[in-house]
Amino acid sequence: MKRTSRTAVALVGAAGLIVGVVGTPGVSSAAPTRTVLAGSKPSWATASHRVGSTSGTTPVDFKVYLPLRDAANAQKYAMDASTRGTALSGKFLTPAAFRSRFAPTSGQVSGVRSWLSSQGFKVTDVASNNRYVEATGTVTKAAAAFKTSFAQYKVRGRTLRSNTTGLSVPRGLGVSAVTGLDESYGLVETHASAPAGFRNARPCSRFWGEKKVATNATPDGTDLPTNPANYAPCGYAGDQLQNVYGVQRAIHSGNDGSGVTVAVIDAFASPTIGKDLATYSARHGLPALRPGQFREVVSPGTYRRPENPSQDPEGWSGEETLDIEAVHTMAPGADIVYVGAPNSRQDLDAALNKVVDKQLADIVTNSYGFSTEALPHGYVKPLNDTLVQAAATGISVFFSSGDDGDETGAVAAAAPTPDFPASSPWVTTVGGTSLGVAANGSRVFEQGWETGLSSLQQDGTWGAPSFLYGSGGGTSRLFRQPSYQAGVVPDRISKRYDANGPAMRAVPDVSAVGDPNTGMLVGQTQHFTDGTSYDEYRIGGTSLSSPLYAGMFALAVQRHGRYGLANPALYAARGTAYDIKKINPDPPSRASNPETDGDVRVDFVNGENADDGYKYSARWFDVDSWLTIHVRNGYDDVTGVGSPDGSTWLASVVAYH
Repeated sequence: MKRTSRTAVALVGAAGLIVGVVGTPGVSSAAPTRTVLAGSKPSWATASHRVGSTSGTTPVDFKVYLPLRDAANAQKYAMDASTRGTALSGKFLTPAAFRSRFAPTSGQVSGVRSWLSSQGFKVTDVASNNRYVEATGTVTKAAAAFKTSFAQYKVRGRTLRSNTTGLSVPRGLGVSAVTGLDESYGLVETHASAPAGFRNARPCSRFWGEKKVATNATPDGTDLPTNPANYAPCGYAGDQLQNVYGVQRAIHSGNDGSGVTVAVIDAFASPTIGKDLATYSARHGLPALRPGQFREVVSPGTYRRPENPSQDPEGWSGEETLDIEAVHTMAPGADIVYVGAPNSRQDLDAALNKVVDKQLADIVTNSYGFSTEALPHGYVKPLNDTLVQAAATGISVFFSSGDDGDETGAVAAAAPTPDFPASSPWVTTVGGTSLGVAANGSRVFEQGWETGLSSLQQDGTWGAPSFLYGSGGGTSRLFRQPSYQAGVVPDRISKRYDANGPAMRAVPDVSAVGDPNTGMLVGQTQHFTDGTSYDEYRIGGTSLSSPLYAGMFALAVQRHGRYGLANPALYAARGTAYDIKKINPDPPSRASNPETDGDVRVDFVNGENADDGYKYSARWFDVDSWLTIHVRNGYDDVTGVGSPDGSTWLASVVAYH
């Protein structure tokens, strides 16, 4: 997708947050009796991307969103309740109280329902908090009702439907946004980095530095350079992760997340997650699940493979497995509720709205997102409203920051962007790190995750490195700097696009291990060429970082109670976090330290066995010279304020009032 520069609309609400986005929230007059929803046409729906027309018989399933009442005060309440020293600190609303004060009214919903029915649509659902009305119909009906037309566009290798002009609705209907008529959700990505049917090749290490390139031969006798010096870990698990982040003693003393519920939201659902989690826990010293400790909330058909293979339900099963095993590792006493959307489209937002309005959890972790902020208003404002309700009612929401650095693909001409919803000021965004865990569980190093890849050349040397993947981050063009980042984020980051303009939201907030080359060992029932069986493999991505951090935060919630938006507490406790710093300047170009420059990956060519041979690569750590985001001392736009650093960090977060 081509990124284009955008200019944010400066509509300031509570604590300096922007409450509008590009071209929003106002509407412009299209005719005396109608209004056009500003920002309702995707920026990617351009003439140069158009590849054809859309059949009028194509079915559409869409949601019509209504705005919060008194949105500015809803935001102020949410921030004040989450921030110490205010009159409202810790005074979170019940869902009923929030709905009574800020949710759309039943009269507004009735008006939308009546209009949709009059246009020939079938109303299929209304959110419990009146946030949206869902309906189904056809493209022909949608074109007539919203006074537009539809076409197909080629975007980042995908063919997606979009309206060709802004969506028009009757004046006075009170609609804030519509999702589902265009297919921007085709740009949603999970933030994990391993395929289905994958096995680790050997050699790999149980802990950092166990297997050395110089002393452990490759399986086929290939000679390798000795920088990097170490083979990649097979994947950390259990007490290794508890130890390295310093929470094992708390867990063993009973501060294990008991009494706290963590929700995991993904698409679809794994049919084997229950037995996989039990097997994994037994293998890695984690307590067996109590009856009722884990439950799934899924809709009929959620397990069924959809007709559109791009939605990848099997891949989402791996995502669910990773998320749940990561939470259970760091908070083995916490209850876990998995909420699986029946598709990887707009129902992800509906799933989050359900968790928030039904108070299904104290903490929510999400490992997906759009790889851009260049989205229609309909995909930004409604989700932000849900996040405001979460904060106001005491729920802490975590999102992974993304796995593609600044989303430029290391192309200097590309416009950098953080991911959304990671860029929302109402979430705690978790970036990724590369992590070395010693044999005794201590931290050998923790660096920013930005990976440079070198392949083995015929002359036995590592080739020139190229950017592979890394922790998402950067400066938002949509949201102004929130109060908790003021005085923490340097101007060179917050004012990156306009030194004389307002400070903007920076991403991420915090971090934890995410590099797939130093990642977590997970266990899952997978489909291999020789049958279906349980196996374990190393995985990473900020899909790992977010649930690990959410699990550790559950230990704080157990002792402190609910936080609402976690960021005010986490930024206040930043002095006790592990500050991730630049260790190796440009390691691919000079051997600064072979022990920590990176590691060597041994992989099966076919991903699961040696039948087709092996491939070898060097994975260099913290290589960000291609990017606009960089690890620095203090706050940086790769790792935020840092990662948890033991009992001192936990005590500092708990002490926040």
